[in-house]
Amino acid sequence: MTPDNQAFARRNIYVLTAAQALGAASPPIIISLGGLVGQQLSSDPALVTLPVSLFNLGLAVGTLPAAFVMRQIGRRNGYLLGTGFGMAAGLVAAWGIFAASFVIFCIGTFIAGFYAAYVQSYRFAATDAATGALKAKAISWVMIGGLIAAIIGPQLVIWTRDAVPGTPYVGSFLSQAALALMAVPVLLLLRTPKAATAGKGREDTGRPLMQILLMPRYMLAVAAGVVAYGLMVFVMTAAPIAMVGHGHSVDHAALGIQWHVLAMFAPSFVTGHLMARFGKERVTALGLLLIAVSAIFALSGLQLVHFYVSLILLGVGWNFGFIGATAMVTDCHTDAERGKAQGANDFLIFGTVAAASFFAGALLHASGWQTINWLIFPAVALILVPLLWQSARTVPVTPAE
Repeated sequence: MTPDNQAFARRNIYVLTAAQALGAASPPIIISLGGLVGQQLSSDPALVTLPVSLFNLGLAVGTLPAAFVMRQIGRRNGYLLGTGFGMAAGLVAAWGIFAASFVIFCIGTFIAGFYAAYVQSYRFAATDAATGALKAKAISWVMIGGLIAAIIGPQLVIWTRDAVPGTPYVGSFLSQAALALMAVPVLLLLRTPKAATAGKGREDTGRPLMQILLMPRYMLAVAAGVVAYGLMVFVMTAAPIAMVGHGHSVDHAALGIQWHVLAMFAPSFVTGHLMARFGKERVTALGLLLIAVSAIFALSGLQLVHFYVSLILLGVGWNFGFIGATAMVTDCHTDAERGKAQGANDFLIFGTVAAASFFAGALLHASGWQTINWLIFPAVALILVPLLWQSARTVPVTPAE
């Protein structure tokens, strides 16, 4: 990488980190309040997590169209389109609460998933112009923007949930729309590498998607991402409702999500270095182990400390597991294959996440918080064995920056 290219890559990383701070603040608002608003608007207890589930479904459904749009009009223009979904989502959700319509509120959270589909790809966009060690670290650096998001999102819930008299939570979703609007001038600063926007001839499209999907390393990377992200959402969707149901306040639940989201992104300062030192597979395996440890703490009691420690460990485990799996994916495709390989990865991950969040609400209502955490152990074991086997065969190499 030449000094000019390196400066170009670093500039984009800074822009995407700022955009991540704004875009990633929306999911904590939905996750903190989606189930609680569901309890307020829905007459069926089994449907209280439907708004969060529809957010994840929108994210899953939106990944492949987002990848296609960005391939046609470029990263920056695609991201600007995404902010339009973000603004619309907040306004529609707020309208649903104001009108006491569960259906309209769910439509708003579903649209928010489309915005999140674009935000999720910021981590891949950071690697577009990066090479060598910078490419491995770029994902972690962009994810650091989530630290700011971890403060903004839950604090907006606390500051704005009673901002509109007589209609709790409307203000929080209006603030969600404002965050998307604030991301527009930031994303206008993004500069996409020419190679990423130039037209591709038939000879430059790379391998067929099915051939990429059948690569053992790609399958392992996707499976690890599915387990890490799926389990995190599975538990996090149920956690605020479980906390309130066991006598803790809404503010305590919002703070629990804040600590969790902080833990999701704080390790990003070191995750890239750990991957360079120990290998992507080992870091991913460590993340899955920490998710299992989080379940042990959750099963040990129902006091605030048990919820908070569990959510913190869950966040750290997600960071190592998901970023490690993402970095593994980037090793499995060429530049020409980037769109389809990354889009398929996100579609598979967030499709599973949507199913997990749907299942979490019904299971929490039927069987309780303990059952949700017991299910973590077999899921971790299923992927940890092949991941550790692969890590034993992989020698970490630290490339020159």
